[in-house]
Amino acid sequence: MHTPDPAPGPADPLRVAVVGTGNIARYHVEALQALSGDAVVVAAADVNPDALAVFTDRYGIPERFTDLDRMLGEVRPDLVHLCTPPGLHHGQALACLRAGVNALVEKPPALSLAELEDMAAAEGPQGPYVATLFQHRFGSGARRVRALVESGGLGRPLLAVCHTLWFRDQAYFDVPWRGRWDTEGGGPTMGHGIHQMDLLLALLGDWTEVSATARRQARVMETEDLSLAHVAFANGAVASVVNSVLSPREESYIRLDFERATVELRHLYGYGDSDWTLTPAPGFEEAAAAAWAAGESGVASGHHAQIAQVLAALRAKEPPPVTTADALRTLRLVAGLYASAAQRRTVTPAELRRGSRYYDRMHGGGTPWQSR
Repeated sequence: MHTPDPAPGPADPLRVAVVGTGNIARYHVEALQALSGDAVVVAAADVNPDALAVFTDRYGIPERFTDLDRMLGEVRPDLVHLCTPPGLHHGQALACLRAGVNALVEKPPALSLAELEDMAAAEGPQGPYVATLFQHRFGSGARRVRALVESGGLGRPLLAVCHTLWFRDQAYFDVPWRGRWDTEGGGPTMGHGIHQMDLLLALLGDWTEVSATARRQARVMETEDLSLAHVAFANGAVASVVNSVLSPREESYIRLDFERATVELRHLYGYGDSDWTLTPAPGFEEAAAAAWAAGESGVASGHHAQIAQVLAALRAKEPPPVTTADALRTLRLVAGLYASAAQRRTVTPAELRRGSRYYDRMHGGGTPWQSR
């Protein structure tokens, strides 16, 4: 592995490159350009030269490449945003790390626990680092709830609901890399609900067991199109988790029942402060409302919120959020859900280590979901 270049000084913007120029890449570039004092987009790469040309012209990006290794060698950016399909993340992240370059990876960060642990092992003690784009952690609403959990301001967390109820038609899964274990790593549990599950874990902490079912109910694809799970947490809370791409009335919903209040979040792909509500328990109206009002406010979830913190961490020579350790906890829950659904039994995190069928592949070597 190359030794990373010295970090830019406080007055120097980070030099950033974007790999993959599909729809998600525009969120990254627009966030980076809004943070122009902290970063400058110096290059983009894509295997499709026509799409690359349109993208770089649209955003005024000066250099374009159809080969990642060549870009890393010639441009040597401080940070690369990987906006490519999931099956490419592992190899591309390792290429960045070998070149001494930090990587920010779109979700899911890898196709398996084995791949993500491989990426983590390739990080240096002082960088380069890999971070995963889990932007729902970074809105002020989530940060407010997390602070209240840590302080005990709402009492113990008791019960949670975590639903990702989205709709994707058959044409969506007819795109060659979607709905396949070898290129996407899973269905809505892996590729859609992972955002809400990551937020749930960020709020409630370590999980201890999962019991799940998954089905291929309506779509023609290799993977599941819905899953349901019961998750237990180390703090004693329990949660119901549902992931679907079959739901015409779309909603992303999290509910947390504490001893002193219920906190709810209703949104779709991103939230603001107004999407959160607090319902105090009888007798705690004033205390719960005061604790809630004293929390952070004013920051919507989204790429901008997380990317700003990634840039700040790298400029401070610190690991950027979300770290590989954080991402592994979330991906292990995804693997646990699949393992539980396939084996029809409760699964614990300790079972999902090296040597487990579900460590190397989310489907454990088969396609367990039965069609309707």
